[in-house]
This record gives sequence, structure tokens and C-alpha cells, in this order.
Amino acid sequence: MALKDIVAIGGSLGSSSVIKRILGELPSDFPAAVLIATHMPGSGAGYLAEALAGHSALPVCEAVDGQPIEHGHVYVAAPDRHLLLAGGTILLGTGPRENMARPAIDALFRSAALNFGPRVVGLVLSGLLNDGASGLHAIKAMGGTTIVQHPLDSEASEMPAAALQVVDADHVGRIAELSGLLRQSAGQEAGPAPSPTPELELEVSIAAGRRLGSVELRRLADPVPLVCPHCQGVLSQIKDSKPLRFRCQIGHAFTAEAVMASAESGVGEALRIAMRLMEERAELVSRMARDARESGRPAVAELYEARFAEYSSYAATLRRAATVDLIATRGDDAREI
Repeated sequence: MALKDIVAIGGSLGSSSVIKRILGELPSDFPAAVLIATHMPGSGAGYLAEALAGHSALPVCEAVDGQPIEHGHVYVAAPDRHLLLAGGTILLGTGPRENMARPAIDALFRSAALNFGPRVVGLVLSGLLNDGASGLHAIKAMGGTTIVQHPLDSEASEMPAAALQVVDADHVGRIAELSGLLRQSAGQEAGPAPSPTPELELEVSIAAGRRLGSVELRRLADPVPLVCPHCQGVLSQIKDSKPLRFRCQIGHAFTAEAVMASAESGVGEALRIAMRLMEERAELVSRMARDARESGRPAVAELYEARFAEYSSYAATLRRAATVDLIATRGDDAREI
């Protein structure tokens, strides 16, 4: 009987300190490979692996393409690449971003589920939005073990809460309990491996870099009247997905929450741009009105003054809308624009 020997960990905001604690509490003879994907800037090469190495009895390295996977080793996702598993080796995928991130947690979890099925232990940690929920669902569907950090014990509760909404997790633990849950799960007998679906195989291949066209996309999803926030192409809704997800023909993938967050950001920026343009227009016609008065053209001055009042009213309305948007996205302590 195969053993549970692949641990896949995903986190975002607030997860770094939790990962350090987990690795610090795992023994040097831990009977599984540990793979970690967190949202990071493209310029952050090497920093996370170096930071984690000082807290771990296990050897920690940034993942390298084609690197063999060994028990008792920790592999950290490289910036701007999806961390994927391909049989017994690591594959750094160049596929499109998922939930605005590369590396994406969902991509790691799906590839682990596809290649190792019930041998996988998946752990979702603190983070914003809901990257990881779909991938954890795939791990569960393939017979793996699922663990979620308790939302009330997370700096950012959105990712753990989203995972719990779509997955009946095997364990929900506070920070102090997570390493114990991993030690409890790793090395245990794995159950039988279900057959992977063609959809799971296709999504893993997309993360690896396979081009996605309209014909293949129709195998996964149905077109909807929504626009991809990255490339402005038409989005299609993934069939029977948990949580609700979308992809475009390029392959960019989003949960519904990620699409909404991106759209809200665009609306706020559009409001602020329109406000500034209207304020500049009001300032310009104000100067033109003064110039007309000084030049002895009162009729022209009155026309520009009327326009100034109109543009100032529009600018004030836009300012109020932009301020409301800023407060909604940043909290009540948002400053006046």
C-alpha cells in the first residue's frame, strides 16, 4: 500500500510566519516531501527559501525545473513560475496566471492531486480571496487528505474560509496544531487512487504552458458575458467547478471573487481618472472665463463661467463616488482623495 508522502502547502497574506513555525516543528526524518506555493512578487527570487531554511531541520531550496522530489526535503515555488509535479520530478510551469498569481496555489494542488492522488496532504493557510480552494477540492476528489488553518486563527481569513466552503476538510487546525496534523498524516497508508478526470489533466497542462484554444476551452467551460481582467478576452465559466471559476481562451483563470476584486479595482481607478480629468477641465474653463473678463468679453466670460459650474458639479459627484469606493476597499480610515 502506498503511503502519504507528498505535502502541498499554499498560503498568501499572513502565511509566512505560519510556514516558518510548521517547518521548525517538523522532524529531520519527516517521511514526505514538502512543496510550498505562496503569492510572491516576480522579483522575489530566493528570498523565501532562504528565510525558511533557517527555521527548518529539513533541507529547504527554491524549486528547480526537472529536480527530483525526495522525502524529507522542502521545495519552495520560484517567482513567476507555477510549482508543478510531473511524476517524480518538479516542473516549473510557464502557463497563465491563476487568480492573478503565478505561482498559484491551485496549480500546485491540482498537479499534486493528478500525479499522487491519495498520497497527497494539502494544507491551505492564511490569505486573501480564495486561491487554493479549487485545488484543495481536487486533492479531496482524488482521495487525498485536506487540512485548513482555522479562519479565526488566520491573519487573513478569506482563503481558509473559502476552502472550507467547498471542501469537507479532514482537519481544521489552529497554528499550534498544524505541524502535528502533518506529522499525524504523513507516512500513513494512502487509499486507492481514483481515475483523474480529463478536465483535471487539461488544467494541469495549461499551468505547465500548454496553449488553450477555443475548442479545448469548450471541453472545460461555457462562454459568459464577462471580460478577462488580464487580456480583455471573453471569459467562460468552468463546468461543475467548486468554487465558481472562469477561464479565457488564453488560459487566465479566476474565481468569481477574483474577477470581482479585479473589476472593483478597475472601477475605482476609472472614477479617480475621470475625477481628475473633470477637475482639470473645470480649472481650464475658469482661467478662460477670467481671461475673457479681463479682455472685455463679458458674454464669453459668462459662457465659460457656466461651464465651470457644470464641470465643478460633475467633479464633486465623481469625488464623492471615488471616496466611497476608497472607503469600501481600504476601510473607514481611508483618507480624502
